[in-house]
Amino acid sequence: QVQLVESGGGLVQTGGSLRLSCVASGRIFSINDMGWYRQAPGKQRELVATITHGGTTNYADSVKGRFTISRDDFKKMLYLQMNNLEPEDTAVYYCNAEMWVASTTNFADYWGQGTQVTVSS
Repeated sequence: QVQLVESGGGLVQTGGSLRLSCVASGRIFSINDMGWYRQAPGKQRELVATITHGGTTNYADSVKGRFTISRDDFKKMLYLQMNNLEPEDTAVYYCNAEMWVASTTNFADYWGQGTQVTVSS
């Protein structure tokens, strides 16, 4: 069974840092674009950062200069280094990956179950 599993969330004070990790497991042939999204209570899920297979990154304006996305394709890992955290960053963070997996004929989107990040003021 193919799945994405996030870790690294938690409670941190304003100005603190956290590093989120996401690991892909299962019979995976190839991983294309990957990204982090978040959803705060009462709000829609929003893009945080994405990274292409070639390493090109894209960030939401609200996190530019504070967050860094990276990936390790050998380990099938995705990371999000979050610095200078603000209460507005409080949300459930989801890992997303476009993957080609066994028993399928094309790439498809996969999502993790999410990890909670809470920033106290």
